[in-house]
Amino acid sequence: MTWMAWITPTVIFFAAIAALLVTLVILELFHPTEKRRGFLQLKTTRGDRVFISLLSTAFIHLFAVAVFPASIWLGSFAAVAWAILVLKWG
Repeated sequence: MTWMAWITPTVIFFAAIAALLVTLVILELFHPTEKRRGFLQLKTTRGDRVFISLLSTAFIHLFAVAVFPASIWLGSFAAVAWAILVLKWG
């Protein structure tokens, strides 16, 4: 794998995504999800909300890097807060 820069943050990111997917599979096996309507005004399942939160946090990070290039932490905090909001009440 010399073609890709596997630095520690990259490994942590992909390991977290893999752990999230494994957790979703285990949750679905033991506690099947039901579609529900939250503040997003869509009937979504647990997997839908995870996908929406992952996609939107990527855009939040891109916006934060464009507007505040000196601090990636602001975008990270905003992205985590948004993901929790979408996963809990989305």
